[in-house]
Amino acid sequence: MADDHDHTSGDETFPSTSLLPYDHWLDDAYRGVMLSALEHVSREGLAGEHHFYLTFLTDFPGVDIPSRLRAQYPHEMTIVLQHQFWDLKVDRAAGTVSVGLSFGGVGSILVIPVRAITGFADPSIRFSLQFEAGEPEEDTTGAETEHAGAPQAAGTDAQEDAASQVVSLDAFRRKGPSPA
Repeated sequence: MADDHDHTSGDETFPSTSLLPYDHWLDDAYRGVMLSALEHVSREGLAGEHHFYLTFLTDFPGVDIPSRLRAQYPHEMTIVLQHQFWDLKVDRAAGTVSVGLSFGGVGSILVIPVRAITGFADPSIRFSLQFEAGEPEEDTTGAETEHAGAPQAAGTDAQEDAASQVVSLDAFRRKGPSPA
């Protein structure tokens, strides 16, 4: 028998009594949505007003960015994929996303492990996802990323606060008393 009632409390995604890692499965599924969007754009290009913000941890193992960017953004960086990027590639087997961007007129290829990505947004449709960072086998509960004031590496006319665009599933969950 299916139970469609929300049993969450507080900031937990699922009750701590769950023996199944639903929160990790959801995180992986949402990462899959992000990777599908990136793969689509790598093949077809950006359509209409679509553009992406990717926020990632620069100090995460496997992140390959120029040392000057690592010095400027020692912990977290947000890049914008809109007008000037090239060679966008998703390697699901290696668990990486790579893209070419210009910073101060100097072209660079960034290689970002998928697990280092903490945020994905498409402001043109007010869509945003946040992820917990961590190794695939690692317990990442409790990892939070601050998006307010995240640096913008590649320009757009005006960057909206991605944190205000987070899609909350709470709006779609049924509320009410739990069945006995």
